[in-house]
Amino acid sequence: MRNPHSNGNVPKLEEADDATEENGYGDGVILGLDGGATSTVCVCVPFFPYGDRFPEPIPILGRAVAGCTNRNSVGETAAKDSLEHVISEALSQSGSDKSHVRGVCLGVSGVNHPSDQGMVEHWIRWDMFPSHVKVYVQNDAIVALASGTMGKLHGCVLIAGTGCIAYGFDEDGREARASGAGPILGDWGSGYGISAQALTAVIRAHDGRGPETMLTSTILKALGLSSPDELIGWTYADPSWARIAALVPQVVSCAEAGDEISDKILVDAADDLALSVKAVVQRLGLCGKDGTGSFPVVMVGGVLNANRKWDIGKQVSKRINKHFPGAQTIIPKVEPAVGAAWLAMNFLTVKNDVS
Repeated sequence: MRNPHSNGNVPKLEEADDATEENGYGDGVILGLDGGATSTVCVCVPFFPYGDRFPEPIPILGRAVAGCTNRNSVGETAAKDSLEHVISEALSQSGSDKSHVRGVCLGVSGVNHPSDQGMVEHWIRWDMFPSHVKVYVQNDAIVALASGTMGKLHGCVLIAGTGCIAYGFDEDGREARASGAGPILGDWGSGYGISAQALTAVIRAHDGRGPETMLTSTILKALGLSSPDELIGWTYADPSWARIAALVPQVVSCAEAGDEISDKILVDAADDLALSVKAVVQRLGLCGKDGTGSFPVVMVGGVLNANRKWDIGKQVSKRINKHFPGAQTIIPKVEPAVGAAWLAMNFLTVKNDVS
């Protein structure tokens, strides 16, 4: 089957080498990874010697998908296993192996501190790549930003999928973030946050502590349950973030049908997401002294890009532009894993590493 993210049949390495030599692509391959709270994507692309001359579309030699690599969500063992699997599979699809890898850039959710970066890099170094292979570990928000700016780290990115985070860089390389601390610590604009509030609304209505809501029948039907009492067992049987977040489409459907509780949950989510962007923009001064300066806002994630009648992404954009008229919202044409590959090539060719 043809890879839907490839712009042609996936060539074997020998064919790719011939093609790269003819077109001045350079020698070897780059791996770009995007590891979110739901799944991890790895792409294998040719190494280009000049970071500012990427072809469009960038050739995808191999692409693989595995499970979550956020150790805060699934644990260290499962996260490491997913990472190793997705890298091996992408290399296999490309017809190459570890000896051809020039650099690896991983954007992983849950990487919030140098110690987190060191741990993930250790996983990669331990038994996958020798020391001469350059490995760059970043928060997944950084590679998502790069997917909308062709690898340039400037502006703000908003991710709203299973989790959510806003992250930004100014022209001097200063960085700031807001949200991204996980569902327990208030990421209410995330898919998990939206769904958790919906489940809470169902239980409150069942108890008589809250108003009746269409969410009750809609969620019970979606889960194959007969009573709100059964939600307790369902929720705690496997409280993984992605499993809870999968209920967002039901919340949106209820809001579109006029359910006031669902509508309020989504309005509050849009407010919270826009507030996260506002916090980053103001801390970095991206909007300029008069508040009207131009800067990109890259928007990524299933919550923002659902293309529904109740469009959370459009509602967030309206709120952002109300505060910052110069904000240019961008929906990336490539996935964040390609942004990670762009970053790896920039780091290798320009040597503009990000601490």
